[in-house]
Amino acid sequence: MKFLIPLFLICFSFSFSQTQKVRAYLDEKQFCAPEIGNYIEIQLQFVGYSFKYKNVEGGLKGELAVRLDIKSNDSIVSKDAYRLQTPLMKDSIIDDFYDIRRFALAPGNYVLEVELQDLNAEGESVKASKPFTIDEMKNALSISDIQISEVITKGDNSSVFFKSGYNMIPNLSTFYPSEISKLPVYFEIYNSNLIGDSVFGLKQTITDVLTDKIMEDFTLLTRHKSSEIIPILRPIDISNLQTGKYTLNFSLLNRSLKEVMVKSFEFERSNDIEKTFNPDVLLIDPAFQASISEDSVDYYLASLIPMSRSSEVKSILTILKSKNKESARKHIQGFWNVTASMNSYEAWMKYKAQVQVVERLYGNNFQAGYETDRGRVYLQYGSPTTVLQKEVSSTEYPYEIWQYNKIGKFSNKRFIFYNPDLVNNAYRLLHSDMIGELKNASWQLVLNKRNTTNGTVDNPNQNVEQNYGGNSNANFRQY
Repeated sequence: MKFLIPLFLICFSFSFSQTQKVRAYLDEKQFCAPEIGNYIEIQLQFVGYSFKYKNVEGGLKGELAVRLDIKSNDSIVSKDAYRLQTPLMKDSIIDDFYDIRRFALAPGNYVLEVELQDLNAEGESVKASKPFTIDEMKNALSISDIQISEVITKGDNSSVFFKSGYNMIPNLSTFYPSEISKLPVYFEIYNSNLIGDSVFGLKQTITDVLTDKIMEDFTLLTRHKSSEIIPILRPIDISNLQTGKYTLNFSLLNRSLKEVMVKSFEFERSNDIEKTFNPDVLLIDPAFQASISEDSVDYYLASLIPMSRSSEVKSILTILKSKNKESARKHIQGFWNVTASMNSYEAWMKYKAQVQVVERLYGNNFQAGYETDRGRVYLQYGSPTTVLQKEVSSTEYPYEIWQYNKIGKFSNKRFIFYNPDLVNNAYRLLHSDMIGELKNASWQLVLNKRNTTNGTVDNPNQNVEQNYGGNSNANFRQY
């Protein structure tokens, strides 16, 4: 099944468009070969339905012109121009099609310029450019770029997709929905003899970008003999990898299991999987259950929502609606048995203490602490590094700016909360630069709404004045 992925989800990619809606995605991967040295592989995915086709015997065919120029210091060092026919499209089923071009290049910085022209359509060609760097791999211990393939079949040199005995159709997306259960991964290891031994270890890990937690089920350690070039082709089963942003890492280890090199590949996954457990076989932990008083069972069950995925939230709401205390108790314990299997009780007690903190600090007459925006952010990301509170201003609603030095692998992330009701400690999230959180380009306008007229689409904050006491913009940007 094909997915047209938005541009921002594609690693190092461009999309091309014109009035005829020609579209393509581009990526580049660096490899090395003994006979040619370092080379770049330009991978193109053309969006099939964006091209015009002509009737031919047996179906439909399109044709396009492609120009690739590689420049260094504004001089062309390598180029290619060619006509490319689309595959035969049968029964009006229009699918994407692909192409690969390879260029041997010395180490250095370059700019790739691409031009596309649909030869069956009127209109101007479309152009794009992209900088890239070639690293020295031929005479150094190194790892090629990691390639994810869409289709892999046995092949030979007659195909442009041929590599190491296989034809590999590239998958240019870095976003993998639940329909994709396996990642066919390919990369090459060069000059592993420079590790200083006849054998070395290759360690595979997947790390949650947000929490920096290693997903233990995907860790794999293999042993290899040193050689000039070692191709690695393996499928990684991600059917049980939940929604999130991850880093796939391959580390080279010496005989002492010390890491000497690592290559990484970031990707996003959409795959809501409920943390399931069988309540009928759940072994009740008396200490765990004793930590939850009878009148607070529903409260602590609902407090798990900030830590839960959408499918888990549905289960929690169903149990709360049933008012079944036994089911609620089992779900709380089962949740932590799955979330922190090695120390579930300790993890639960730590989280319970945090729930009590946010209740004391952020609860109000209408919401429990964990239901508020500040409480949810606190429980999800931990306590902020610094908090700037501004309760009195001549021009702005009361607000708080939370700054985190680190959230997983992200640095210096900020959240701004405000209280437009002016009472009841009911602060709401207004804006954040954290991935996945609310982003509001006109947050200054909203904060100054009592005395600020609207701006424009291009500059929604143009009429915001920095009056005495109105320093939210400076405060937000100072971190």
